[in-house]
Amino acid sequence: MKYFISGIALILAVIDWVAVANKWKKLEYFAKPGVILALISWLIVNGGYRGQLQFFLIGLIFSLAGDIFLMLPNEYFLAGLISFLLAHIAYIRGFSIAFPNFSAAGLILIIFVGLIALAIFHQISNGLKAQGQMKLRIPILIYSFVIALMLISALLTMISPNSEWNSIPALLVSFGAFFFFISDTMLAWNKFVNPIKYGSLFVIITYHFAQITITIGAGLNFLP
Repeated sequence: MKYFISGIALILAVIDWVAVANKWKKLEYFAKPGVILALISWLIVNGGYRGQLQFFLIGLIFSLAGDIFLMLPNEYFLAGLISFLLAHIAYIRGFSIAFPNFSAAGLILIIFVGLIALAIFHQISNGLKAQGQMKLRIPILIYSFVIALMLISALLTMISPNSEWNSIPALLVSFGAFFFFISDTMLAWNKFVNPIKYGSLFVIITYHFAQITITIGAGLNFLP
């Protein structure tokens, strides 16, 4: 049972990729939230509602809400953005068991990720201006800051001197956070800057890899 439900999540993810590639909306409405529901079930069945894992469970619940909002008409985009913002805050708390003891590598990492996030936001901001959607500029700026912080928090599990993460789980959640950053960047770029060929498919594939690897990595580190 410990890995059976996570296997269901992966199967549903593949079904959703096929649905997105073929624009089968009704199937997508079932499969996309189904992936997150399977991951939520996996955590609950295995006791992931206690201790540090509760923050990953909260993150998945907010992600489920975000998935639903983003499948609705465009006027729900801001609600979806806020839902995923709260999910990232929960993940940041989940990654950060203790306040990190920053090393030189950690400071370089913070600067590097920060500069990349700033450059991406600059391009998205230009796209918002061109589309006359500057009302979204501040929410997206806040979101950009938080997802960059989420990525940094995950990467610090590997390099922080006082990290309480084991190497394999730290690697998994770092990959997951990176996939999340890429997925959200492509989603915003596709929507506000310039359409990407097969953009919707790439967004959903990287998103599912993100959620699955973060959840499995956290489970490997904290489940008995």
